[in-house]
Parts: sequence; structure tokens; C-alpha cells
Amino acid sequence: MKKEMTSADVAALVLELGSGENSIIDAKIGKVYQPATDELRISIFVFHKGRDNLIIEAGKRAHLSEHIRQSPKIPQSFPMLLRKHIMGGRITYIKQYDFDRIIEIGVVRGGVDTILVAELFSPGNIVLLDSERKIILPMKPVTFRGRRIRSGEVYQYPEAQISPVDAGEDDLREEFRSSDSDVVRTIASKFNLGGVLAEEVCLRSGVDKKLPAKELDDSSISALADSFKSLFTPLLEGELKPYLIKKDINGETKPFDAVPFELELYSDLEKESCPSFNKALDEFFGKKAAEEVREVEEGVKKEKVDVFERRLKKQQEAIEKFGEDADRQIEIAEKIYAHYVDIEETMDVLDQARDKGYSWDEIRKTIKKAKDSLPAAKRIVSIDSSSGKIVLDLEGTKATIDLRLSIPQNAQQYYDKAKKLNKKKDGALKAIEETKLAMQKREKKASSEKRKVRLKKHWYDRFRWFFTSDGFLVVGGRDAETNEEIVKKYMDKNDVVFHTQAPGAPMTVVKTEGRDVTEQALQEAAEFVVSYSSIWKSAQFSGDCYWVKPEQVSKTPESGEYLKKGSFAIRGERNYYRDVQVGAALALELDKETRVIGGPVSAVRENGKHVVEIVPGKFNQNDIAKKIYKIYVDKLKEVNFVKQIASPDKIAMMVPPGESDIKV
Repeated sequence: MKKEMTSADVAALVLELGSGENSIIDAKIGKVYQPATDELRISIFVFHKGRDNLIIEAGKRAHLSEHIRQSPKIPQSFPMLLRKHIMGGRITYIKQYDFDRIIEIGVVRGGVDTILVAELFSPGNIVLLDSERKIILPMKPVTFRGRRIRSGEVYQYPEAQISPVDAGEDDLREEFRSSDSDVVRTIASKFNLGGVLAEEVCLRSGVDKKLPAKELDDSSISALADSFKSLFTPLLEGELKPYLIKKDINGETKPFDAVPFELELYSDLEKESCPSFNKALDEFFGKKAAEEVREVEEGVKKEKVDVFERRLKKQQEAIEKFGEDADRQIEIAEKIYAHYVDIEETMDVLDQARDKGYSWDEIRKTIKKAKDSLPAAKRIVSIDSSSGKIVLDLEGTKATIDLRLSIPQNAQQYYDKAKKLNKKKDGALKAIEETKLAMQKREKKASSEKRKVRLKKHWYDRFRWFFTSDGFLVVGGRDAETNEEIVKKYMDKNDVVFHTQAPGAPMTVVKTEGRDVTEQALQEAAEFVVSYSSIWKSAQFSGDCYWVKPEQVSKTPESGEYLKKGSFAIRGERNYYRDVQVGAALALELDKETRVIGGPVSAVRENGKHVVEIVPGKFNQNDIAKKIYKIYVDKLKEVNFVKQIASPDKIAMMVPPGESDIKV
């Protein structure tokens, strides 16, 4: 399975990202994150497309990605320092160095040029350079023979290899004649192609890949040179046909490789066409990386959930062992009584020998010789002279007998051991009950923690609405009909009315309920009326609006003018808010009521939980609503609850008109 991108992959990616519909040229750079040791995630905003994420994993891959790893709560120093230099800048170019696995991304910010270099060959690095190619900051400061990747040093490329795109017959002939390896290994190493493409070149040429490179004749070299040209024609002509290559892996069909053009080597394998090579790379590398993270997280969760099950299993195994050991002790005690006479005879024989002055060694020798003639000797398995104990074989049951004790006393010792083991068994049984009780409490707690749906009907539900951070209700129209209804039916004399200079904005009313309206409420209402207007639809990031008193709003037009439905004449002085930034957020209200809420970010943060910020982007209302719905399902782990209070349809009602994206 593919582990990292090849030089041809890099060429195809740069071709896509540098021109055409997938271009990121002139994209604005946002925040930079480091979700893994060798990985950077650069948030970018692409004109007319919206937000995206450029992933660079040193020594492995680079591509735009929809599969995002969670960023650390405390950012590392490298991405923070990168933010100081490139955040807010724009991408001026993206190119590959000399058909190597090196990508250069030009950035300009405030008239200052910098270059971000991604080394995708092992061990890999990501380096920021100034306009004179001096290193500002490397991800990994290292020193190689002839290369120093450290701040202040002039960046030096690794030793160049022959580009397979430019290689001619003379280049091939020279490398083959100096090679001590076979054809395929020579192509892979000397021409920076890697194993798969080296095999493809051999396959297309008809040259045996296992032949020693030195033995190739001119016709074979010519055939290989032609194969090089045919292989890279799609790259040179910009006609990519990206595919995911799939095959059976452990009984499941999975992606095995991602290629920018068709390879004869994979002609018999299953292929999945992709709209772009970037998409193929994301499906292959990005999706797999995200799945690996999920598997780790699920493993940790399972570990926590299984703690009681593991404890219960160990306790059950201990009870079984205590029971078996206790039964064993009772069996030995009973055998001692069953062989009372035999044991007494054996003890008498040993006592007589000791009384006659025999040493224990002499007794052992005598017993060994008399094993076949003396029944007492046959029963003795071993003698421990230091403790005064012997081990007897009582019809297959071995019993340790203390010669200093009587036979009943020896039997009682085994009964006492059985008694102690049964007490331990009782203790383990009690522990099991405690574990089961703890499991029941956990299940009961989990059950009780399931949120109850509390939905209420409100008069403002059919309009756009939110509550300000300090508790004022703000309502706005959804269309001409609801604009008319708000003004005629729900606007009171003490309220405040907002509208924008641009057409297509909701008539928005701050319901004061007789209170003095605060500056915070006015500011949030201004953000609301701008964000839920045509300004958002046109992908602008700021706009102007104003507020007036209810008596300044009239349905009577000026002489000779006509007011269409949903429009009103505004007379008198207007109170303007200039260059108001667009921005909205959604959240879940989970206290007295359970519902999805939306509006200005500050108000939503004050009134809800699990806040998701959105900005003008590339997804329509239904698509962005589905994405937010999935976020809430993943966070709360309660599908039915989320579906009832924040279904995609309900979320879509809270999203500004036009296209949006989730703010990273």
C-alpha cells in the first residue's frame, strides 16, 4: 500500500493547485495548526469557493482536505510562529522543484514575500524562507552532510537527481552502465520515481525488470526512454485522469493507491475515478488519517466503558479459583482420614529410624532402596528434614504431613486452609455484587442523563429571531410577507427598527418591552441584519446598516413613488453602523427549552452550547445544515434527541440566506 507521494504525484498536485478550477493561487491564508508531529493544517479562503484546508505532512503528503484532525488545545510554537509571518497573506504561486518531492508555496503579506517549502521525501520537513531564501523557521532543525536546515542559514536543496521527464537515451545509458543493480531498482533510485512507476516503465517498454542494468543493449535503452515519455505525457499536456486503485485487503476491498493517470500495472485491479487528483489524495491519505484518529478515540472510549466488565471477569475467575482450591484442601483432609492407618505406619517407621540414630540422608537412601518392598517407603514422595515434613502419595493425592503433629491435626490444617479460601470466595462474591451494583448505577445514570426534549411554541418562531446577550428579543422578516407582518402586527412604539442600505435585508425589530435598549443589543442587532441580508449572499464580509424609531417607518410612499410588498419608507434621521462584519453562529439551547438557535456569534455564545460559527462560503443552506447536524450528533451521541430539536430543516431555518461554510 502506498505510504507517501511520488515525484509524479507532486507534479500532478502542483499542476492542479497552480491553475484551473482547483487553483489556490491568490487564496488568503488563515490560521495554521499542527494537529500531529509532522503535520500542518493551513486554513485558506479561496476566492469564489470559500474556506478550505491545505494539509502538509512532512515526508509523506500534501493536498486540500475535508478530513480534518482535531487541533491541540494548546498550539505548538511552530504553527504560532508561522501565523506571525503568513497569516493574512495571499498565495502567489505553487511549484515543484526539479521534479523532486519538494513543493514551494509563495506567500505575500503586506508587501513582504516569503516561501513555504514542503519536503515530502523521508524524513521530511517544512521550512519557511524569506525572499532571499534564508531560513526563517524550520519545523525540524537538522544538520545533514552538506545541508543545514536551521534558522539564518541559506536554504539548500538536496543533491539533485536526473529528472525522468527530461531524461534521454544518453542519460539512461550512463546511469545503467554505472549501476550494480537490476533495471527496475536503477530506475526507481536514480530517476527519483519509486517502485511502482519504475515497474510501469519496464512494463510499457517490454524490458525485463530483473535484468542487470549493465547488460542492457541500445534497443532496450531506447524502449525505456520511449516509456518515460509516454508515462509523463499526461503531466506535460495537463490531461490527468486521477483514480483510486482498490483491491482485496484482509477480505475487504480498500484503496491501495491513488494515481494521477492510468497505469498498465493496475489494469486488472478495481478503479474508482475521482474528479481531481487532489480529491483522490484526500480520499486515500486524508480519510485514512482521520479514520486512524477515530479508531484511537473509540478504543479509549471502549477502554473506559469496559472497566467494570474487566473487573467483573477477574472477580469471577478469582471465585472459581478459590472454590477449586478449597475443594482441593478438603479432598486432601479426607484422604488423610481415609489413609489414617497407612500414615500412622509411615510415621512410626520414620520415628523408629530416627530413634536408632539414622540421619535423614541415610533414611532417604534406605527408602529409595525399599521402594518396591516396603509399602511405607512406596508412599513417601519426599522428605524435608529442615521443616520436619514429608509428602505422601495417597492414591494419587499428594498430602504434606507434619511429623510433629498428630494425624487429626494434619487433617485440620487442610480444613482450615479450605475455610480461609471459602472466606476469600465470600469476599469475592460480595465484591461482585458491588461491581454489579456499580454497573447498574452507571446504566441508570446514563439512562437518566438522556436529555428530555422540551419544545414550546412562540409567536416569533416563523420569523428570523435571536435573543441578545443581555436578553432583548430581536425578530426579522424572512420575506416580503413576514416583513409586512412584523411592522404592522408586532412593532411597538418603544422598539428599535433596523435595516440595511442594500436591498434584500429583513425588516428587523428589537423588542424593548419598555426597557432602555443597550449598546450591546444594538451592535448585535446590526450584525444580525447585515449577516441575514443579500450582503451574505454576495459573499461580502462587511456592510452598512442603520436603525430608526418605529414612527419613522411608513407604508405611505413619497408622491409619485410606489412601495412594493415588504418595503417601507423611512423618514427622518438614520443612525448608521458602518462596515459591520458579517458572521453568524448556531448553537443548542439545552436548559429550560431544547432548541437550535442562531444569530450573531456573541449572542449565540451567551445563550447556547456547542457553538458552530459560520461564514460566507460554498455550501447551500441544506448542505451546511446537514454538516452542522452531523457535528451535533457526533458531540451529543443522541441521534433521536438531536433530530427532534435540531434536524437539518430546523438548522437551515437559522442559517443566513446564500452559501456558507463552517469557520475553522
